[in-house]
Amino acid sequence: MAELRVVHYINQFFAQIGGEEEAGHPPAFFENEAKGPGAAFEQAFDGQARIVGTAVCGDGYFNENIEEVTEQILAWVAAQKPDVFVAGPAFNAGRYGVACGAMAAAVHEKLGIPALTGMYEENPGVDMYRSRVVIVPTKNSAAGMRSAVKDMAPLALKLARGEELGASCEDGYFPQGVRVNFFEEERGSKRAVKMLLAKLAGKPFATEYPMPHFDRVEPAAPLANLQDATIALVTSGGIVPKGNPDQIESSNASHFGEYDIAGVDDLDSASYETAHGGYDPTYANEDADRVLPVDVLREMEAQGAIGKLHHLFYTTVGNGTAVASAQQFGTDIGARLVEDGVDAVILTST
Repeated sequence: MAELRVVHYINQFFAQIGGEEEAGHPPAFFENEAKGPGAAFEQAFDGQARIVGTAVCGDGYFNENIEEVTEQILAWVAAQKPDVFVAGPAFNAGRYGVACGAMAAAVHEKLGIPALTGMYEENPGVDMYRSRVVIVPTKNSAAGMRSAVKDMAPLALKLARGEELGASCEDGYFPQGVRVNFFEEERGSKRAVKMLLAKLAGKPFATEYPMPHFDRVEPAAPLANLQDATIALVTSGGIVPKGNPDQIESSNASHFGEYDIAGVDDLDSASYETAHGGYDPTYANEDADRVLPVDVLREMEAQGAIGKLHHLFYTTVGNGTAVASAQQFGTDIGARLVEDGVDAVILTST
């Protein structure tokens, strides 16, 4: 059997060009060269396939120039005539996940070439592209590269050979919202009883129809007197003092910042900026009040519409940040606000 041809897409970090400082790196193509995780993929392919080209683009550049970059990379891919296109894996990197999903979907839909990528379940790219492209679940960070390649490589070979994929639970990819009729060995009533007995006995079982889980947060009682209330500002929009003194990450934030705004009436561009890497920072950097409205609340304070604006604000980055981390941030920030006697919080995003 002829060796299968693979084109691989990665970002600037995995191409070893640089980190966030190189996020604006324009697209580039390396023919007959496996870069970064590509070497691990070639090893996992075990001689059945080889990488005939690696496309690279900075995460920032891709997300700011999606149409232009997509067309350029599509041209490179088409010229190589690959049997399959592999993107990533992106783990929980939000902009990288969007780029991997966009490229894999474009290659599949515009060139008719099978494609897949890999991401952590909370990566925004999963919900954006799971219905259009095969996405393999990965761990949260690049520490899970070995297992990601191990899971993705066999599926890439299967797609390259034109073999039909099994159900998502069998072949190990995120469900795509497609239902297919098939015959089970046991009728539904027997399967249901077996699951019930296993559940009652405390034994493991797997539901055939998993339901989504949503947190239910009961709204707090309305403020009795807004004119005497202390209001605090909290944001996931990444507004920080100039220079980002606590080095809050642009994606997948590991911590939040607490900053004093006593005597500050306006978040001017000389003193404040955004650390967020998931949206165009231009307008937030020009005027951070667009994300964290200190100026308006100072006006309301002066007019007596609110009692006072709390002298501390809290900030982090929501881009690609794990739900568990965000929940912990909320718990920690909430405890501090309660201790300071804050009556209400205005929580802003992007």
